[in-house]
Amino acid sequence: MDLRKSICNQTDFSLQLAKHILSKQSNGSNLVFSPSSIHVVLSLIAAGSKGQTLDQMVSFLRSESKDDLNTLSSQLISLIFADGAHSGGPQLSFVNGVWVEKSLSLKPSFKDTVEKGYRADAQQVDFQAQAVQVANEVNSWAENKTNGLIKELLPAGSVDGSTRLILANALYFKGAWNDKFDASKTKDFDFHLLDGSSVQVPFMTSKKKQFVSSYDGFKVLTLPYKQGEDKRQFSMYFFLPDDKDGLRSLVEKMGSDSGFIDRHLPLQEVEVGQFQIPRFKISFGFEASGALKELGLVLPFTGEGDLTEMVDSPVGQNLFVSSIYHKSFIEVNEEGTEATAASAGVIKLRGLRMDGPIDFVADHPFAFLIRENMTGVVLFIGHVLNPLLAG
Repeated sequence: MDLRKSICNQTDFSLQLAKHILSKQSNGSNLVFSPSSIHVVLSLIAAGSKGQTLDQMVSFLRSESKDDLNTLSSQLISLIFADGAHSGGPQLSFVNGVWVEKSLSLKPSFKDTVEKGYRADAQQVDFQAQAVQVANEVNSWAENKTNGLIKELLPAGSVDGSTRLILANALYFKGAWNDKFDASKTKDFDFHLLDGSSVQVPFMTSKKKQFVSSYDGFKVLTLPYKQGEDKRQFSMYFFLPDDKDGLRSLVEKMGSDSGFIDRHLPLQEVEVGQFQIPRFKISFGFEASGALKELGLVLPFTGEGDLTEMVDSPVGQNLFVSSIYHKSFIEVNEEGTEATAASAGVIKLRGLRMDGPIDFVADHPFAFLIRENMTGVVLFIGHVLNPLLAG
């Protein structure tokens, strides 16, 4: 498996999904989600599928095979998502969990993949008699693994007596800026909304050189996080359209043009003129199966799907994915960024650079992402329509 090519394909998947989800946000809400978290849950489902369902999942996730998906997830867990706090880098946690009905046993090959490749603990639970308690257990697990920031990952009623497995992932990231902003310099200015009105929001600023590039119709800013002793380098990228209402077309471009991110990264620090970034905090949750089906991933969600590689029982012939729940949180301030996400798949039984000073004033809707630069892995993607809104 070519790791770099696999990560490029994963990034294209991430941006396509982001384009689709962002295009649905017509209510003026901010958004953040983790494509890495959703990708790993889908990869776990693929690991338990075969036939046309597996073929569709591998193709959808832009991979060559089930083995490649498992290898990619395994390598990312060890290479990218190891905690860096002990060596001065970002605090990171990326954990997977599997809950299976106690009357069933996982197939040995699936159990081996889950435990060794995805480093997930597989727990036997009683869905038939204690569905609510199991849902609460998964929610407590997600809350614990995300430093208390993701609550109620699984909504009431999502787990019932027909549930047979839950596959879940939780991601937590907390990084300090390489150059922190001086909070005493933060001041309120107008942020222009898509409806033509404006709101007063706190903007951070700095006189230091910044990694900024200007392209046709948009600018990109890189804010690096403090690096630990390993080679990983995490950064936050801001994609700011020139037009105040240009976010939708910019996101369309990002999600339609393969390799877009790698071709639009600022490579050197430049003098900046006006430089303003709003503080913001976003909580966002959604059920992802509708978006995935609209993008072409259909078979796992139907009774006709083939998820027979998960459990050692004829019951496996009737398994389908009922829902994929996802919640994310991000806070960006003068110190740095705290971001977290959790995803759970519920499986049920059928029943252009410029040399002079560049202004970068993010005073209108923009997109952002958090990325590890050595590999190109995208941890979070989102957009800000109004920094005053928490969602």
